[in-house]
Amino acid sequence: MSKERIFEPYQKAERSIIKKYRKQLWSPFIYAIKHYDLIQEGDRIAVCISGGKDSMLLAKLMQELQRHSDFPFELEFLVMDPGYNEINRQKIESNARLLHIPITIFETNVFEIANGSEKNPCYLCARMRRGHLYSKAKALGCNKIALGHHFNDVIETTVMSMFYGSQLQAMPPKLHSTNFEGMELIRPMYCIHEEDILAWKRYNDLEFIQCACRFTENCTMCDNGGGGSKRQEVKTLLRRLKRDNPDIEKSIFNSIHSVCLDTFAGYKTGGTAHSFLENYDRRGQTPAGLE
Repeated sequence: MSKERIFEPYQKAERSIIKKYRKQLWSPFIYAIKHYDLIQEGDRIAVCISGGKDSMLLAKLMQELQRHSDFPFELEFLVMDPGYNEINRQKIESNARLLHIPITIFETNVFEIANGSEKNPCYLCARMRRGHLYSKAKALGCNKIALGHHFNDVIETTVMSMFYGSQLQAMPPKLHSTNFEGMELIRPMYCIHEEDILAWKRYNDLEFIQCACRFTENCTMCDNGGGGSKRQEVKTLLRRLKRDNPDIEKSIFNSIHSVCLDTFAGYKTGGTAHSFLENYDRRGQTPAGLE
């Protein structure tokens, strides 16, 4: 009678991506890579790790992709310490060792500066973190940074922009940096649902930090994205709407891929605002079905 093979935690995590959660994680990951043309031969990509479930899964997905890719590319695994408390810092380091992720850590004072801001500290924190990551990645010879934003982040950002930002704005799968020439940002987990990330985490008995922000340190190990943020309000709203329309998230996601500019009174592109009146007379008629 043969003995059942015992896997190390990192092996179990990797195997579950390819086997048990292939449909939920690996397939949508590969779809996004190909559909949005996120990675090319010769790329040197900085995988940005915050220590949460999303970025840690991203690191494992990128490692698997590198092993099985038809073309060569390089990876760096960056952890920017914005001022973590000791518990969070140790948790990130121990998880990286457990999952065999060779991280490079560098320190900044982002939390100290952002927490001292009276106006929108979260926005300031996000911008500063992004800037530090771009800068470090470029110094390491990288041409791209990869972030762990997922399907639900895309949906929530789109809804938040309408409800709280007075604009219709989504989260693109990739974008060129405006401040760091030659650098791009990519989101390889664009089509992966958060519930499937949580399922992978629980299946592998993994525990990650939730949010290391000084404002929310008391919820660092919870699963539900706790706190009273606008994003959490939108999460709650979408859960309620999903009871009546199970496909609502899919509908929102599809809608940002099918924007009909002819039906909008105004829009922005390249930072410039435009009115539908610019081309109104040139069209000469109302689009069919919109009378």
